[in-house]
Amino acid sequence: MRLDYEYVRAGTCNLFVAVEPKGGQRTVKVTDRRTKADFVTFVQYLLQQVYAKAKRVHLVLDNLNTHFRKGFEEMLGVKEARALLRRAVFHYTPKHASWLNMAEIEIGILDRQCLNRRLPDRTTLATEVDAWQQRRNAECRCIEWSFTRRDADKKMARHYVS
Repeated sequence: MRLDYEYVRAGTCNLFVAVEPKGGQRTVKVTDRRTKADFVTFVQYLLQQVYAKAKRVHLVLDNLNTHFRKGFEEMLGVKEARALLRRAVFHYTPKHASWLNMAEIEIGILDRQCLNRRLPDRTTLATEVDAWQQRRNAECRCIEWSFTRRDADKKMARHYVS
């Protein structure tokens, strides 16, 4: 008898990940989609709950079309967007370059430690991700850089213009 396996896709979702590399904290939220509204809601959560007492929050973002101030104004209105973002400073990664990305490092760890198997539904995924996040935060797991500016200069010297 021959048995064949056929994968049945149970759906998709999105994970927003914010990393505080020196503080050893991370925030992960599971959403159904990755829309402008979802991103605005995630940043609102960061600014109003996670970092409510912070004077300034620096967000390093890629250039995804949902990651711009204009989206906040469209979703919240100009007045509310300005009030929300007065403490936020956006830093965008270069469009044609690759930066070492702390969120990508953390997502890789999340994938290896938590998401390395099929999960039956979004609720299970959210529960597993939350437990992983709480454990990592309790351990204050930081990202330790070993690649220095000197290493970068040596490695990238051939790309520099004299």
